[in-house]
Amino acid sequence: MTYAITQTCCGDATCVAVCPVNCIHPTPEERAFGSTEMLHIDPRTCIGCGACADACPVDAVFPVDRLPEAQREYAAINAAYYEEDAAYEGGGAAYDGEAEAPGQGPDGPNFHPWGEPAFPRVLPADFAPLKVAVVGTGPAGMYAARDLLLHTSAEVTLIDRLPVAGGLVRHGVAPDHPATKKVGDTFARFHTHPRVRMHLGLDVGTDITAQELAAHHDAVIYAVGASADRRLSVPGEDLPGSIPASAFVAWYNDHPDATPDGIDLSAERVVVVGSGNVALDVARILLADPDALARTDIADHALAALRDSEVREVVLLARRGPEDAAYTTSELLALKHLPGVELIVDDHDPRIARALDEAAPRDKAAALHGVTRRRMEWDAPPAPGRRIVLRFHCRPTEVLGENRVEAVRVTSDAGERILGVGMLLRAIGYRGLPVPGLPFDELSGTVPHEAGRVTGQPGTYVVGWIKRGPTGGIGANRTCAAETVSTLLADAIAETLPAPRHETRAFHRLARRRSRRHADSRFLQGLLQVRGAR
Repeated sequence: MTYAITQTCCGDATCVAVCPVNCIHPTPEERAFGSTEMLHIDPRTCIGCGACADACPVDAVFPVDRLPEAQREYAAINAAYYEEDAAYEGGGAAYDGEAEAPGQGPDGPNFHPWGEPAFPRVLPADFAPLKVAVVGTGPAGMYAARDLLLHTSAEVTLIDRLPVAGGLVRHGVAPDHPATKKVGDTFARFHTHPRVRMHLGLDVGTDITAQELAAHHDAVIYAVGASADRRLSVPGEDLPGSIPASAFVAWYNDHPDATPDGIDLSAERVVVVGSGNVALDVARILLADPDALARTDIADHALAALRDSEVREVVLLARRGPEDAAYTTSELLALKHLPGVELIVDDHDPRIARALDEAAPRDKAAALHGVTRRRMEWDAPPAPGRRIVLRFHCRPTEVLGENRVEAVRVTSDAGERILGVGMLLRAIGYRGLPVPGLPFDELSGTVPHEAGRVTGQPGTYVVGWIKRGPTGGIGANRTCAAETVSTLLADAIAETLPAPRHETRAFHRLARRRSRRHADSRFLQGLLQVRGAR
């Protein structure tokens, strides 16, 4: 019985570390790591031990013979990765048929070569415990904290401006992706680690300064993400009814900053500008069955609004063609299986049909094989039924309306068209914001750094999107955090970290004084104990 990796793969490579036969690729040591949308299990080498399934933090690994109906195609997707030598840079023969038995490849039970063992970190025997603050409790910050807690004797102070921990795992993952949110459970066990003190509702830059934080710790790691939205920069963009997709995501995920009545779903047609996974998420939630969403952790106010929603058609505008779409293939495949919702490709440009017809099985455009193609008419209200329309090679040039969004002017090689819509969601990417007290690159929206070390500020580090820009999913933060922590430890060994001027206990007192919304880990532990007693 072989296993396959499926849609929810976060790519953090936990499964790679536990595989006894080296059958999961690409590994973090291979050049392809980070450039593929997911990891893949070689069916000829897999011995069916299930270690990967047990280790996966997002429940993405299943025995092939037990794959859910909507994910059975992932058996072929995993196998296809190994069908050509070029697909696996580390070696291995082409796979052109079923294996005789699990684990029996052409070169014996294990035909993937093992790399040479590497020990990138060697800490001195007398390495003193560090006191490190981590600002941000999303995946990037928690991967960094976990690395420090598991591999050193560091004492970690976790800080988040929100009154709840979790970052984008809690407030960015769609509610109908509960398996993806399970990675938060992996991080949550470190919130109550004996060497951790957590401060929630504490904003660095408002409640305390970066200088004060640094004065109480050996090092500070900023994992503050990229919370601003990129703008379209077209006329009418700020009309009521034109909102960033992040605001819609925050609304249905019950983000503390979101207004419960801030979203109006009275429009029959909604345009989403963008073709990334966030664009697909908001399109899917807009048209999903509310009864199905009721079984998730979606915000109550959002569920009530979606039950009364008049939205029947969502149009995704993609600047590029289907061969270069920003979404991952797995997210698109999930969209094809959305009950009661028709997926349509607007066949308005001959380049679209050509890209779909010529797509090889492993090309991104091939995921749209079998999807209805139709030249859409935009002068009339949406036809009965619910549908998501993918309109490639198209970009908005103006948002039209008197007092709110009424239409969008779009342009393509075929000329200009006006799409009558009642709501526009901007899903064209995120952008980092300046961190008070740290340098900032306005062009990239990141903090300048060298391998995570903030330029010109010894003892200050960055990780995640504020470090590398808004690219990569949850798992990408694991290798990103490993690099930053390695840089921090190297600086500590070289004795280049500035010595803190105050004890961390003094910082805990300072944090309690400065923030009215403050809650620390001791308070949270007490609350959990009270609830447990009840």
